[in-house]
Amino acid sequence: MLIDPTCDALLESNSRSFFLTLKILPTRMRRSVGLLYLLARVADTVADSKTGEVQLLLDGLAAWGAATDERQGDVPDFSSLAALQSVESERELLEKAYLAVEALGQTPAEDLRMIRTCLNIIVGGQTLDLERFGPSNDKDEISALSDDDALDDYAYRVAGSVGEFWTAMSRHHMFPQRSELHSESWMDDGIRFGKALQMTNILRDIPEDLRFGRCYVPLPRLEAVGLRKEDLRDPASMETFRPVFDDLLDVTDAHFEAAVRYVLKLPGQARRLRVACMLPIIIGQRTVDLLRTSNVLDPTERVKVERSEIKRILRRCLVATMIPGGTKRALTRFRPGLR
Repeated sequence: MLIDPTCDALLESNSRSFFLTLKILPTRMRRSVGLLYLLARVADTVADSKTGEVQLLLDGLAAWGAATDERQGDVPDFSSLAALQSVESERELLEKAYLAVEALGQTPAEDLRMIRTCLNIIVGGQTLDLERFGPSNDKDEISALSDDDALDDYAYRVAGSVGEFWTAMSRHHMFPQRSELHSESWMDDGIRFGKALQMTNILRDIPEDLRFGRCYVPLPRLEAVGLRKEDLRDPASMETFRPVFDDLLDVTDAHFEAAVRYVLKLPGQARRLRVACMLPIIIGQRTVDLLRTSNVLDPTERVKVERSEIKRILRRCLVATMIPGGTKRALTRFRPGLR
């Protein structure tokens, strides 16, 4: 059991891949990591609810923030937003959001502090996104990020902060005495680990975001190759867009290189933590490889690593951590071997 049977069921139904990672994590970490994910997923579902009333969503996020931080406000009634969900697991998540708040109240003080710190950053990022783009409804008009700094800031708020949390949790529960894992460089690589995963999602989901009027590709990058935001809705623009897209994939790969450094600093005996980190890295690397040869602007060609391949990756990760030097070989050579 991670949190409790009902919360565990919500976790599994709302993130099958991450649920695998949670089950691999060391026991002393998995409850709080799973709880943060559940709390953040509620906020994400609120922010993505298909309603034209942006203030309703902003109010919902603010109320969720108040219910989960030191203010301990009343748990908001998300029943109206739950009714809008087309995915049954997301509807149930909003209807049972109070369970995550109850679990938060049973969390040790230091873990509680770390969870609240990270969740506050995530909710702040989702709030900024709503203020910038409005609600996730089909739109003709597209808004784009102003520059690379805005993209990097967004990646930090919604995912880099999770890498920061993950690192703080690892230090607190697993490595309180290991000075080399309390360096700024390891924390920086942890933050970039989270950014790598978020950048992968952003670059994979360009057509869906465009449908909702959201362009996370910084406008100056498009203008540099003579493209307008609206051009990205045409799959035929891919040839012109390719240099921009490849450059952003290179940025993502650089973040993944930091994530690999992060894992290789983990001591060999921290096998569960190693595997839990390796799995999303290799899945992300594999996704980036697939994106390099796809037309990401074509919504019918959505890139996805199949579940059967994820299971194969997990098995190889488990074996790799049992062999001297296996982790490094898996992280640095896995991609060519999968092609």
